[in-house]
Formats: sequence, structure tokens, C-alpha cells
Amino acid sequence: MSKVLRYAAQAALYAAFVAFIGYFSTSPHYTHLPPGEGLLKLSFSHAGARKEACHERSPEELAKLAPNMRAQTVCARERAPVTVEVALDGAPLFRVIAPPSGLAKDGTSTVYRRVPVPAGQHRISARLADGPDGAFNYTSETTIDLAAGRVVVIDFNPAKGGFVFRS
Repeated sequence: MSKVLRYAAQAALYAAFVAFIGYFSTSPHYTHLPPGEGLLKLSFSHAGARKEACHERSPEELAKLAPNMRAQTVCARERAPVTVEVALDGAPLFRVIAPPSGLAKDGTSTVYRRVPVPAGQHRISARLADGPDGAFNYTSETTIDLAAGRVVVIDFNPAKGGFVFRS
């Protein structure tokens, strides 16, 4: 094959590749959210309380153990699942039960939900249970004015008192 023919074939293949990339860089048209809707995101990682309380070993229990294993206090590693409920204008939006991560079920529970909601003013309430009894320890309510195409993020930070709403 001659050099001219090879260069012509190479140019044709490059032109086809550029046309392919050019078409898919603008088409099909992508719409992030339908008109008149906003987005509510719940995203956090939180470790639930331990399923069982720590206990002190008796002298008899300690005597049965090897010397290097004689810790006075013993704590189970497994954590309780985290339950989150979010309501929008008094109606339940979703409920998530997130199990703890890790082989020993001793890691954090991770929650991520993404829900499109109509634009406008809304009352959002969120509650979280992180103990073995399933009681909701953290509750928060707020009113938001959600503009079309905007995003409201619900985060959880126990150091800041619980739920944090950001837009």
C-alpha cells in the first residue's frame, strides 16, 4: 500500500472519530431535572451505638483467660443499624434502615438518597435512630424555599446537634 493511500485512510478514520466524539458531546440532550422541580439529597455516614453495653469481667473469668487476654472491660464490636425517616410537608418521603459496614458489623452506616421534589416552599422533617432500642434520638424540622433546578442537601453531624440542611 502506498504512503498516500495510507495517509488518506488514516485521515478518513480520524475524521470519523472526530465526528463521533463531536456528535456525542452535544447529543442526546441531557436534562438534570425536569422544569419546575428541585432536588432533595440525604447523604451522610454515621456509626450507630454499640448493640450491647460494655461489661466488667469477674475475677473468675479473668483467671480462665491467658495473661495477655486479661482485659478488665470487654465491649462487643457490633453496632446497631441507623434508621432515618424524612417527611415532606407532613407526608413520609422515605425511610432508610442502613446496616453497619464491616465484617464484624462495627463500621459506619452510610446513607444516600436523591429525590426530586416540586419547587416551592416545603416543610421538611427528619429523624434518626442510632441505638439498639430503635428510639429516634435526633429530630429536626425546617422550612425551605426550593427554587426550580436547585438542590437541598441534608447532612447529619452529631457535633452540630444533628441534621444540617444546606442549599
